[in-house]
Amino acid sequence: MWIKFIFALLPIIWLIMSLGFLKMAATKATAIGLIITIILAKFSFKMPVTNIFNAALEGVLMALFPIIYVIVAALFTYNVTNQSGSIKIIQDLLSSISTDRRILVLIIAWGFGGFLEAIAGFGTAVAIPAGILIAFGIDPIRASVICLIANTTPTAFGAIGLPVITLSNLTQINGNELSAYVTLELLPLIILIPFVLVVLVENNLKAIKGVGGICLASGLAFALPQIIVAKFVGPELPAIVGAIFSIVVTISLAKLKNQNKEQAKDLEMKSHSLNQILRAMSPFILVFVLVLMASPLVPSINQFLNHFIIKFSIGKGSFSFAYIASPGTLIIIATIIGGLIQKIKLQQLGKIFITTIKGLGKTTLTVCTIVALAKVMGYSGMTNILAVSLVALMGPVYPLVAPLIGAVGTFITGSDTSANVLFGNLQLSAARSLEANVDWVVASNMVGATAGKMISPQSIAVATASTGLEGHEGELLKQALKWFSLYLVIICLYLFGLGIILGMLKY
Repeated sequence: MWIKFIFALLPIIWLIMSLGFLKMAATKATAIGLIITIILAKFSFKMPVTNIFNAALEGVLMALFPIIYVIVAALFTYNVTNQSGSIKIIQDLLSSISTDRRILVLIIAWGFGGFLEAIAGFGTAVAIPAGILIAFGIDPIRASVICLIANTTPTAFGAIGLPVITLSNLTQINGNELSAYVTLELLPLIILIPFVLVVLVENNLKAIKGVGGICLASGLAFALPQIIVAKFVGPELPAIVGAIFSIVVTISLAKLKNQNKEQAKDLEMKSHSLNQILRAMSPFILVFVLVLMASPLVPSINQFLNHFIIKFSIGKGSFSFAYIASPGTLIIIATIIGGLIQKIKLQQLGKIFITTIKGLGKTTLTVCTIVALAKVMGYSGMTNILAVSLVALMGPVYPLVAPLIGAVGTFITGSDTSANVLFGNLQLSAARSLEANVDWVVASNMVGATAGKMISPQSIAVATASTGLEGHEGELLKQALKWFSLYLVIICLYLFGLGIILGMLKY
């Protein structure tokens, strides 16, 4: 088993080394990674060539729909608002709240990004906020890292709670109970992340001075409503409610705080009419309305739209794409309507859309190869052998590394939901064999998965594509790895220690 464990680890080691240390272009690194994985699948894991081809094909299709599709849609939204000049009005509006970039990061990356993740997911929470932060003069690399870190804890309940709903269905654990455990386990990270984001704005701990109270309030306003909603309502709404509360509290406190003139001096203050503001924000408002209306929160519309689906088998797997209910389609529709409201002609909108697609060539190759790699690893048994070996290696202290397994799942697949599909039942079996609290250990897979989202090559590709940093994936990964390591250490120690104190774990 241990030889296979080492072989299964090789693709992951290659991706980290090639992107983080060799600074190889992502398209080349992931392509070589896919070749390595295919060779290992064939000769070390005895996977038939036909099955390898089918797994890779399933991965490519999944990469294109919905992942690349949603990235195109999100960038289309940003490009339209930028072309119409609306991004400047939004910038002025946010500047009227505060000209302090630290507070703006809390509103845009943390609050608004969390909201986008909650209603849409699939990279929108990185692509759109990162572009807005750059418009405020934040360095593209820094803006990308900020958005990657901000887009961690909200992913647990992203896309209207899909990851937790999937984990609940897979393990047959009550959705409300599991959701409550996830929010409790995420609590310290949700409180800490706003402080980290503020530190990153100036790359200095001193950046917290003067906004520490707002950071704390922003985190608590996100975390506490989540716990209540998760326990009594379920997994669909926690991140939506948490993000809205966080935005409202942060803006309210920012209004009370005297503006820092030193930081505001390079930002021009302008006032705009309500009509101008609504027109400028129309794509985002429409995205919210359409995605929410098409979500499971409105069952009649959701069920009707999900009838429009392309679905077929690919070997042992399958591909399905609800082409109308997809967040990508809804975002594109919202953006076209919003663009027309902003008085951009339909022909011009078409040109912007085509330009957006043309600019994503390298990103498309990167995402396609990495998802294909993940699928080959999954179907060949590599991913499972990694998890099983960790369980065997750790024994009674396995719960200490349970979040790591979730993180590995998201790093490989780029999806919290997929990480739960891969390892949810493994965590369930491990908890039962150790006579630990099943809900606690299974929830830790979800919490660990949020960490892996930060450094997943898919997330890195989305960040570089949305900020014009294609070719800088290695630098971005290297910076994100530092915060990922800290994030994971905190969550592993917290969950293990608190689990013992609460009697959830035996040691």
